[in-house]
Amino acid sequence: MGFVPDLGKSLPPPSVANRNSLWLAGVGWCSAMLHNAINHRPPMKSGVHRQFLMATIGWFIGYHLTKYENYTFAKLDRDMNEYIRLHPEEFAAKEKKTFAEIVEPFHPVR
Repeated sequence: MGFVPDLGKSLPPPSVANRNSLWLAGVGWCSAMLHNAINHRPPMKSGVHRQFLMATIGWFIGYHLTKYENYTFAKLDRDMNEYIRLHPEEFAAKEKKTFAEIVEPFHPVR
């Protein structure tokens, strides 16, 4: 697929069963069943090959959509880390406080 540039091909591939693949496979299967119902055919029993094909197409589109999503997030992370590296004065480490320094002393009122 041509959606992911060459830089994205170095990323690890997503798992085969991811949320986009599952959702779009379900949408493809439901659209085939809806097509059967609109044409007054038994929705579950007729056109099983079409149901399988539509679910497979949805799975394929979901997989490649996840690859593109992973590439986009990796690119954003890379740009953010580069900005942090170039501007360390804006991201100075704060002094660490203990929990006792943060919380005010407790005085029960009775």
